[in-house]
Amino acid sequence: MTGGDIAGLIAAGVFAILVGFLALPLIKLGRVFDETTLAIRDLSSNVTPLLEETTSTIAQTNHQLATLDTITTNVAEVTGNVSALVALVAATVGGPLIKLAGFSAGLRAAFTASRPRRGKN
Repeated sequence: MTGGDIAGLIAAGVFAILVGFLALPLIKLGRVFDETTLAIRDLSSNVTPLLEETTSTIAQTNHQLATLDTITTNVAEVTGNVSALVALVAATVGGPLIKLAGFSAGLRAAFTASRPRRGKN
């Protein structure tokens, strides 16, 4: 064997040792990727029912909000009607009451004027 052959054998041995040292982290990295793949698959299988339930809940909430919107609209309409009714009653009853108050004040003034005053003698 020549010096070049020995140097080639040493280089091949060093390369084999280097490959051995690098193979272990690469194998561990492959296992990490396998576990990551399993975790993502498990997460996907758990998230799908959760998203379906969330979609159903949001649909029900939207339905309830539409119902509440209808109720709110009806309450606003009733409030407007009550306000108009109060204004109508105030106008209908208020006018005659003012006239009655004026008439009674006039009668009182007339009776007061027609009575003889008693003086302190």
